[in-house]
Amino acid sequence: MSLILYFHPLASYCHKVLIPLYENGTVFTPEIVDLMDAESSAELFAIWPVGKFPVIKDTDRNLVVPETSIIIEYLDQFHAGPIRFIPEDPNEARNVRLWDRFFDLYVSTPMQKIVGDRLRAQDTTDDYGVIEARVNLDGAYDMLESQLAGKQWAAGDAFSMADCSAAPALFYAECVHPFTPKYPIMAAYFDRLMSRPSVKRVLEEAKPYFQYFPFNEAIPARFL
Repeated sequence: MSLILYFHPLASYCHKVLIPLYENGTVFTPEIVDLMDAESSAELFAIWPVGKFPVIKDTDRNLVVPETSIIIEYLDQFHAGPIRFIPEDPNEARNVRLWDRFFDLYVSTPMQKIVGDRLRAQDTTDDYGVIEARVNLDGAYDMLESQLAGKQWAAGDAFSMADCSAAPALFYAECVHPFTPKYPIMAAYFDRLMSRPSVKRVLEEAKPYFQYFPFNEAIPARFL
């Protein structure tokens, strides 16, 4: 197997890359990395000194590919399967990239701010930052309720990189700042995402690690 994926089953950005790998049945070697363990993370830091996952190493091409959107584009180009995650049409591709970035920057980022704050010592919490993150999530939800109206998937009729980004972002966002009671169009889209076999597999593999998620008590029962 030429592809090695350095990842952790609980990490949302790792979910984003696992989804397209599972969608196309791409063969790869999984390497779970524990960033708290120097021995476990040594190889990751050796190939990508930034030390963030996921990272893919293509041994056939002697190439290291970091960053989720870049990894998915690389898979599309060099390990293509039945599903293409970035359309060939440049206008459609730009739209997919836009909503991919939207979910990463305007859903995942504030969601992770809230999660990260819960991990802080009580005297170092950032209450204002958490309030700001929740306001930002509300703004993102408002935009998504409009964007998703009349669409099967985030960028149109085809499952794409934007949906790979959306699935983990919305899964964890629902735990820290729920959207389902107020946003029915988002909620229906979320159900379609969660019913996707690749997403189900990712969450099933993450389940043993849910206990370590700081908002584990808020994970919907249907995923436990």
